[in-house]
Amino acid sequence: MKTLYLDCGMGAAGDMLTAALAELLPDPGAFFARLNALGIPGVRYTPEKSVKCGITGTHVSVTVDGEEEETEDADLHEHTHEHEHHDHDHAHGHHPHHHHSGMHDIEHIVRDHLDLPEKVRDDVLAVYGLIAEAESHAHGVPVEEIHFHEVGTMDAVADVTAVCLAMAELAPDEVVVSPVHVGSGHVHCEHGILPVPAPATAYILRDVPIYGGAVRGELCTPTGAALLKHFASRFGDMPVMRTEKIGYGMGKKDFEAANCVRAMLGEREERTGEAVLLECNLDDMTPEAVGFATETLLASGALDVWTTAVGMKKNRPGIVLSVLCRTEEREAFVRRIFCHTTTIGIREQTLRRYTLTRREETVDTAYGPVRRKISEGCGVTRGKPEYEDLARIAREEGISLRDAKRLVEGK
Repeated sequence: MKTLYLDCGMGAAGDMLTAALAELLPDPGAFFARLNALGIPGVRYTPEKSVKCGITGTHVSVTVDGEEEETEDADLHEHTHEHEHHDHDHAHGHHPHHHHSGMHDIEHIVRDHLDLPEKVRDDVLAVYGLIAEAESHAHGVPVEEIHFHEVGTMDAVADVTAVCLAMAELAPDEVVVSPVHVGSGHVHCEHGILPVPAPATAYILRDVPIYGGAVRGELCTPTGAALLKHFASRFGDMPVMRTEKIGYGMGKKDFEAANCVRAMLGEREERTGEAVLLECNLDDMTPEAVGFATETLLASGALDVWTTAVGMKKNRPGIVLSVLCRTEEREAFVRRIFCHTTTIGIREQTLRRYTLTRREETVDTAYGPVRRKISEGCGVTRGKPEYEDLARIAREEGISLRDAKRLVEGK
């Protein structure tokens, strides 16, 4: 399984994630050239080598109309809560003559002006949606009334777009993120002194393992938090994996610890191991509610979720909801099952499971690129085209899914 592990022991900001992921790509220079050709209004990316505590990595400078966002607070990352998103903090170098943008402006830029795959556009807007929701909650105003400062907006759009595009090019099967170091102390803004993590960051990182520490300052920005929340398959310790590439994305400031995000890309084998099966009986939920619970549990990183029709007491038809998860995630999934179902009790079993090693490859065909899932191990090798790619071809050609598969496989 192609696994990306993000070590956020010094927090995360959008530019740090961009730099770390870019170092994992086959040609980082070509990646930044593509970013600069996207046409994000006024934006230019400039990667440069950076050394922190003896470790060499990449720092990405993002300028908007030749201007780079700066902070006057030496304790903060280069992209702070205020100047990354807000329209109110001119004390950090904002210029009053810049206009402000709302979510509809962001969507217009992303949908109508950026040459990106549709999936990347969707990811960018989903991440920005998390940020807008957090700002809305922090300021107590509707999302549609949230406005972003022009320079800060383009800077953040640049970071979010770069990370989403890098993720699409790396195409990991799973993204595991370490517990996030958010820093400690306070940050200053026009409204006064705020605790770390700042309100928007704290809101985004709900249900995510976070911690403070001796480092004074805001280590995780709202943009960094939203990117982690959107892409993480799960949060936890580094899995057992064969690491193939390591990338270091550097922040500007210097601390006693290396101020960086470390990204590790490799293969994780799951041939044998333990998993936990959580089950509950349901007889008073609508099919729509059961479907929503199933989708939510899968999206939260469950290994598998399924339902089984059963007959229950008082001759009621019901279902058994079964959730297979990793051992270390059992408590989180117990809470999710209680949250999304009407059950008052959950059964637990610890299972031994055997799995094949899984990987994905992309094949160029006359009908466009088609991803192919390959499973190997125990003397077995099998593969099949990705359903979404077959469905796209079937719709474009006006044929059945079966015929689309035949076209791709040349049968």
